[in-house]
Amino acid sequence: MNKYLSIESLTSCFKKQEKKLSELIALLMNYPIIDARVFELPQIEKGDEHEQVTEITVNPLQGNEALNLGLRFYQKLFIHHNNPNISSKAASRLPGALCFAVSHQQYKEAMRVVNEVNQLKVELENIVTKESGVSKEQRFEFVHNHLRGLITLNAYRTITPLLNPDSINFGWANKNIIKKVTKQQILEQLEKSYNAGRAVPPYTSDQWASLVALEITDIKKLPDDVILKIKRPVKVQPITRVWYSELQKQVQYACPLPVIVFYTEDSEAKPKIGALSDYNANAIKHRYKPKAKPLELVIPRLHLYKEI
Repeated sequence: MNKYLSIESLTSCFKKQEKKLSELIALLMNYPIIDARVFELPQIEKGDEHEQVTEITVNPLQGNEALNLGLRFYQKLFIHHNNPNISSKAASRLPGALCFAVSHQQYKEAMRVVNEVNQLKVELENIVTKESGVSKEQRFEFVHNHLRGLITLNAYRTITPLLNPDSINFGWANKNIIKKVTKQQILEQLEKSYNAGRAVPPYTSDQWASLVALEITDIKKLPDDVILKIKRPVKVQPITRVWYSELQKQVQYACPLPVIVFYTEDSEAKPKIGALSDYNANAIKHRYKPKAKPLELVIPRLHLYKEI
């Protein structure tokens, strides 16, 4: 797809998403609410995006206040929806659960709209990251020239619907992302960066090229059978654990948005919603932490390590 067709697809897809989100909100507002709980998290101020988070104080809300805040949050897609001093680079999250009593027909109707919203979110991300053909560095400009102020992460986030769960509990996850890579893959990545000839602040283009050239030399010195891993820390995020007693099954989801929970008229399950406690990094206890192989840092900016 060429760039001009991508621009048309981008704006068209986003307008459809906005329309479908409005349709979903209108639908949910007509359903009887059984319970609604959301957990407000502190907003990140501009300039504090990269600060290490060791404590998070949770503000729990319930009932209509939680419902209204949760429904508004699904439509919080632009920078101007934030206060001026709040960072648009840091992800804003509102974990929680909005529980509705529905007939089977209402459930089918709601799921149709939820699925359409989620499909449009996937489609939007695909247009920006693949179909447009623009590089990772140009994506911000590509999106904001045509949808000024869009918070792409919010526009990509899908909504999680649940059916007749027995309990919904919340917690925190802060695992590292670990990806095994080959020496050849890293060399290709570095050579692509070197040949791009661009400047990466605070370096000039010549300084950046010299830095990447040194990294290429360091990687070439490694043996061909070296085991390399990218171990990238992920900021702590809220999760939800959902229990289905009939299936004897627990399912865990990331929870940046409130989950939408439907209880059908023939269900014996009633919502049991737990609380999200405050986060304290120093108070975390790991039930089981497998012994990891020792790693040595090779390229800090890429979070690239080698096994030793």
